[in-house]
Amino acid sequence: MSTISAQVSLYPLRQPSIGPIIREVVQIFREQGLDTRIGPMSTLVWGEEQTVFAALQEAFHRAAEEGDAVMVVTLSNACPKPEEP
Repeated sequence: MSTISAQVSLYPLRQPSIGPIIREVVQIFREQGLDTRIGPMSTLVWGEEQTVFAALQEAFHRAAEEGDAVMVVTLSNACPKPEEP
């Protein structure tokens, strides 16, 4: 199994506040054991391929439980994990 990275942007639609569900999705990534880096427009995660895909599915399903949502994901098996600041 290989390590992959994903750049994830979640857009909760027609929600009174988008922050709570975005924080919950980030928590899902962390609970799955993914290395996570939060940015102003997207979140980067790294981990084993099956774990990344399972976490993305769980995150999307959780966001969709709260209402309409769009999730944009870019996947790569060639992007190295950035160095810690």
